[in-house]
Amino acid sequence: MFDYGNANEAQKEAINTVEGPVLITAGPGTGKTFTLVKRAVYLIQECNIQPEQIMMATFTEKAAKELITRITNELAERNISVNINEMYIGTFHSLCLRIIKENLEYTRLKRNYRLLDTFDQKYLVFRNFYKFKNIEGINELLSTGGTWKRSDEICNYINHLSEEMVDVEALQLDNNPEIKTLGKILAIYQGLLEEGNLIDFSTIHTECYRLLIGNKQILEELQDKLRFLMIDEYQDTNYIQEQIVFLLGEKHHNVCVVGDDDQGLYRFRGATIRNILEFPHKFKNAECKIIPLVVNYRSNSDIVDFYNKWMMTTSGHKFKFFWDNYRYEKIIEPHSKSNIQSSAVVKLFSKDDEDEWHEKVLDFITQLKELGKLTDYNQLAFLFSSVKHPRVTSLANFLEKNGINVYSPRSDMFFKRDEIKLSLGCLMLMFPKYVMKLEKQEFDFLQTEHYQYYKECIVAANKYVTKPENRELLQFIRKHGKAHAGLTGTTDYSYSGLLYKMFMYKPFSDILDIDMGVGVVDIRPTRNLALFTQIIGKFEYLHKVDVFNGSYIDKNTELLFNLYLKLLYDGGISEYEDEAEYAPSGCVSFLTIHQSKGMEFPIVLVDSLGNIPRKAYKDLMTEVEEKYFHRPAFEPYDQIKYFDFWRLYYTAFSRAQNLLVLTCDENKRTPSQYFKDLYDEISSVNSKEFQLREFDFESVKKVNLKNSFSFTSHITVYETCALQYKFYKELEFMPVRQSAMIFGTLVHETIEDVHRAAIRGEVDKITNDNIASWFESNYHSLVKSEHTYLAEPQRNAALKQVERYAERMNGKWSSIQQAEVDVSLVKEDYIIDGKIDLVKGDNGTVEIVDFKSEQKPDMVKMRDRLEHYRRQLQIYAYLIEQRTGQKVSKMHLYYTAEENGNPMITYPYTKTAIEGSVAAFDDTVHKILEKDFNHRCDDIKMVCIPSSRQLKKYKIFVLPGWISGNIFMPPIV
Repeated sequence: MFDYGNANEAQKEAINTVEGPVLITAGPGTGKTFTLVKRAVYLIQECNIQPEQIMMATFTEKAAKELITRITNELAERNISVNINEMYIGTFHSLCLRIIKENLEYTRLKRNYRLLDTFDQKYLVFRNFYKFKNIEGINELLSTGGTWKRSDEICNYINHLSEEMVDVEALQLDNNPEIKTLGKILAIYQGLLEEGNLIDFSTIHTECYRLLIGNKQILEELQDKLRFLMIDEYQDTNYIQEQIVFLLGEKHHNVCVVGDDDQGLYRFRGATIRNILEFPHKFKNAECKIIPLVVNYRSNSDIVDFYNKWMMTTSGHKFKFFWDNYRYEKIIEPHSKSNIQSSAVVKLFSKDDEDEWHEKVLDFITQLKELGKLTDYNQLAFLFSSVKHPRVTSLANFLEKNGINVYSPRSDMFFKRDEIKLSLGCLMLMFPKYVMKLEKQEFDFLQTEHYQYYKECIVAANKYVTKPENRELLQFIRKHGKAHAGLTGTTDYSYSGLLYKMFMYKPFSDILDIDMGVGVVDIRPTRNLALFTQIIGKFEYLHKVDVFNGSYIDKNTELLFNLYLKLLYDGGISEYEDEAEYAPSGCVSFLTIHQSKGMEFPIVLVDSLGNIPRKAYKDLMTEVEEKYFHRPAFEPYDQIKYFDFWRLYYTAFSRAQNLLVLTCDENKRTPSQYFKDLYDEISSVNSKEFQLREFDFESVKKVNLKNSFSFTSHITVYETCALQYKFYKELEFMPVRQSAMIFGTLVHETIEDVHRAAIRGEVDKITNDNIASWFESNYHSLVKSEHTYLAEPQRNAALKQVERYAERMNGKWSSIQQAEVDVSLVKEDYIIDGKIDLVKGDNGTVEIVDFKSEQKPDMVKMRDRLEHYRRQLQIYAYLIEQRTGQKVSKMHLYYTAEENGNPMITYPYTKTAIEGSVAAFDDTVHKILEKDFNHRCDDIKMVCIPSSRQLKKYKIFVLPGWISGNIFMPPIV
C-alpha cells in the first residue's frame, strides 16, 4: 500500500489520479506542494515511471529546488534509489532554455549567446535608441519622458507582443499608424537580438516553441520521453507557455495543472487567468478530471472566514461587479475551528498623523515582545502594494531607529546604504577631473537629485578619509587620483581592479572580514559591496573596459557615473535575497503582496488599504489583441480592474497563519471604499474584544534546499583557498575580467560540433571544410560574447588542433555515445554536478574523455596538476555509474596540442580510488555547508601581488590571485 502520509481524501485523489488530464484547484494553505511531492513519488514508486519521464514546471527556481529536496527526501525515507535530478524540473524559462541548449543548432542562436535580464534589455534599447527614434509615429506612441523611460515603454510593448507571438510583418501592414509603428519597433528589436546573438526572457518561450514546431523529430522525441507533465501556478501562465504545455503533452494527455484562480496576480507579465479556467474544456468528452483542494491547514479559521467573505463582497459603496464564469466557485474550509475567544482578524490604525501610526505599530510589536509572544521578529511580515513608497520606507527607518531590524531587499535602498555611498565617494575621488566637473555642475545628463546624491557620497568619503586613523586610505586615493588625472599611457587595471585595491583598507576590509554565521542585517553591507562589484563588472563588460587608457579614461568615467549608475539609481536596485532563508532571523519582513505569494507568516500586517481598482491596460493593445492575438479577449475589459484588485488582496489576507492585522493611517483617507464594509466590522487591537494573551504564534518554517556543487567550480576553488571561495562563491563578489582566453574554448566548442555530427549519424559531414565552417561560427560568437580576438596564427593553430583530432579518429566515430554531457547526482544534503567532454564505449562499458587544448605535460613536473585532473575524472566516473548504471573502464585526458606522440594520458578504473575521491569531495562540501572558510593557501609560488617591499611595509598577508576560465580572481588581502 502506498503511504499517503497525512493526506486528506481530496489530496489522495489528486496524488493517485495520474492518467489523463487533471486540474487541481488548490486554495491557499491546502497542501499544494505536499500533494505535488507525493504525486511525483507515487509515479516513481507505484507506476514505475522514470524521473526523466516527468516534467514539473514551477514559478520560481526556489520552488523547483524545494520540490527536488522534498521529493528526494521522501524517496530516501522509502528506500527508493533513483536519480531524481534527471527529472525536467524548473521554471518555464529554465526548462525552455534546457530544450534550446540541447538543440541549439536548430535555432537562430549561436554558441555563447547572452541572456538579457530586465535591465540588460532596457539598456540594449537605450543604447540603440537612435535606431528607434526616427520611426514614423514613435513620438505619438511613447510618452514625453526621457530616453530611459521611453526605452522602458518600448520593452513593455515588445515583451507583450513576443509572449503572444504576434506576427511582426502583419503589424507593419496595419492601417492604424500606431500599430504600424509597433511593428517597426518590434522588427528593429528582433534585429538587435539577431545581430548580438542575444535572447531575453520573453523570447525564450518563443524560441523554444519555434524549435518544437519547426522540428518534428525533436518534438516527437520529447513527447515520447516526457510522459507526465505537472504545471504549478497554472493561473500565472501566459499564452505561449500554454502552447508549449499542450505541444509536449499532446501524445499522452497526462497533463496535470495545479493552481488557484483566485491568486492570479501576473497579468502585467502577460499571464492570463483563462488558461486555468479553460483548461478542462481543452479535452473532449469531459476527459479532464477536476479535483478541488479546499481544506486550509495554514490559517486560523477567523482568517479563512475573512478572506472567503472578501471574495463574496463584490458590491457595495460605488462599485459593483460579478465573478460570473471568471472564477471557480469555492469556499475554503478551515482545518479546525479557532479555540480562542479573541478574533484573529483585527485592525491597527491612527487617526491623527503618520507619526502616530508609527508609534502604534511600534507599540504593537513591543507588546508582542514583552508578553513573550514573539520568539523572533521574523514571525511578523508587513505587506504593501509597493515597498518603495516613502510612507513604507519611513516606517522602516522608524522601526530600525527603535531597535527593530527590517528586511526589505526590494525597497531600492541600495544606493542609500552607507557602505555604497562611501564606496562611490572614494571611487569618484580617484578621478579628480570628473569631481571638478561635478562640482561645477557641467554635466547636462545629471539632474539636481543626481548632483545632490553624488555630492553626498563625496562628502561622506572626505569625512572618513580625513580622519587621522584612515591616512593610508587617503594616501591610496590621492596616489591614484594623481595617476588618473595625468594618465597618458595604459594601466593594468580598470574600475573593478581599483575597487579591490581599495577594499584592502578600512572600513571595507572590516566589512569583508565578516563571519558568515551572523544575521542578515550584519552581513548586508558585505552583500551590498559584492553587488556593487557585480554592477561595476557588468559595466566593464558592456562597454569593453578592461584597463584605463589616457585617451578614454575621462569618457568612460563619465559614462559610468553619468549614464550607467545614474540609470540604476533612477530605476532602483534590489538588495541580496538569500533563498536559503524563508524570513531572516531577527528581522520583520517588509514585502510586496506579489513578493509574498506562496509564503506564510504567523502574523501578517496588510497595509496599502487606500488603493482602488485601476485600469492597467492600454487601448492600443486592446486593438492589437482583437486583431492579432491568437484568441479573442477573455475577461470583460471593464471588469478586469476589479478582478485583479480582489485577487491581489485575497492573496495578501491568506498569507496569515495566526493573526491578520489590517493597518492604516485613517487621516490619509484610508481605507478606501472598497475595504470599508469589512474594515468597519473588525475589532481594533486596542479593543476589549482582542486579547493578545490568548494567542500562541508558530515559528517561521525552515527552508531546506539542496545546492549544487561541482569539482571544478567549487571543490577546486575551496581547496585552493577557502577564503577566496567565501568571497567569490559564497558572497558572490564579481571577479575581475581579464582579456578572455578564448583559444581553449574555441577548440572545445568545435570538437563538440564534430561529436554532435557523429552522434546524429552525420559522419559524412565531418570534413575539413565543415570543421572550418563550425570553427568560424564559434569564433564569431565568442568574439561577440567575450569582446576579444585571436591573431590569425593563433586561430590557425586552434583550427589545426581540431583537424588533427578528427584525422586521428580515422573515421572511428561509432563508439561515441554522448558529448558535453551534463551529469548530476542528488545526495542526501546536496547535489553533485559535472560536465563531461565525451563519453564513448563498446561492449557494455564506457570510457570518459576530458580535452585539454595544450601540450601533453611532463608527468613528473606536473604531478600535482595531473593528480587534480585524475580526481576530477574519478568524480565524473562516479556520476556516470550512479546515473546510468554503466561500467566505466577507463578515463582519459586528451591533449589536442600534442603533435607527434600519444595525445592521451589514461587512468584505469579503480573502485577504491574513486571512493576516496568521492569521500574527499563529500568532506569538502560539508565544510562549505558549515561555512568553514578559515583555510588559506600557503603556497608562496601562487602569490602574484603585491611586491615584497609592499608586503614588508604594510605587514599584510596576501592570498593568491588565480585564473578560472576567462576570469581573474584578485588576491584577497
